[in-house]
Amino acid sequence: MAKEQDLDIDRLHLTDMEIHICGSQQCGKSHSYGPAVRDYFLIHYIHRGKGIFKVDDNKFELNRGQGFVIWPHLLSYYQADQNNPWQYSWIGFTGLKAEDYLKEAGISREKPYFRAQNPEKMSNIFLEMSQTGNLKKSKEIKLLGLLYFFFAEIIEDNKQRVNRNENLKGEYLKKAVNYIDRNYSRPDLKISDIASYLNLNRSYLWQLFDELLNVSPQQYLIEFRMEKAALLLKNYNLKVRSAALSVGYEDPFSFSKIFKKIMGKSPSLYKNGQI
Repeated sequence: MAKEQDLDIDRLHLTDMEIHICGSQQCGKSHSYGPAVRDYFLIHYIHRGKGIFKVDDNKFELNRGQGFVIWPHLLSYYQADQNNPWQYSWIGFTGLKAEDYLKEAGISREKPYFRAQNPEKMSNIFLEMSQTGNLKKSKEIKLLGLLYFFFAEIIEDNKQRVNRNENLKGEYLKKAVNYIDRNYSRPDLKISDIASYLNLNRSYLWQLFDELLNVSPQQYLIEFRMEKAALLLKNYNLKVRSAALSVGYEDPFSFSKIFKKIMGKSPSLYKNGQI
């Protein structure tokens, strides 16, 4: 049988954030709830064990240190694992700032789950929520404070995760640009070669260039080659054919056509400094 503790909440009718429900439960094997709809946001945090959460035809398998958020007016279902049923705490709330705080934490309808960077600390926050049932006059105020404390922790976790991802993106881009710098003269150089070198999906590489440089990897490669060719034509007085070969083009006609499109004039005119 599931052992459930649900606090009696005397709502304060606040606007930014208002507590609706709070409690904790050690679930029995395969214990489930739903499908059902709530009219407020409901966070569940998993102290131990595991289970599944279903919403919008999506199924999420979650365990210790993770949590999920039920959106108002969305049909959802969750069930404890048969062999290792979860123990979780929950808190339900509404308010003008509720969805904003969730967004800051990286939680949305499309991604209605989170992972705490410090599971022990997060567990203590929710366990302290459960213990506010012993308070007489300050229970709702303390619950609200602990909810803000939860958001402070999960938002900070998300910011650190975003910063790590941004740093990683920067490293990938730096390596991609360096790879192009070393290999632009190869006629057979392809964008898939760069993706393979970085062990990235080709579409993710395109997304990376578009996000950080506002250009596709293919366009970056073309412009990089044309800039190198322009330097060769100006500084080394190379013939057009030699400049083309030096930057990976075996066909001087194709090279000249692309060069004019990028640089605004033909290679010959550019070489001679003519308008």
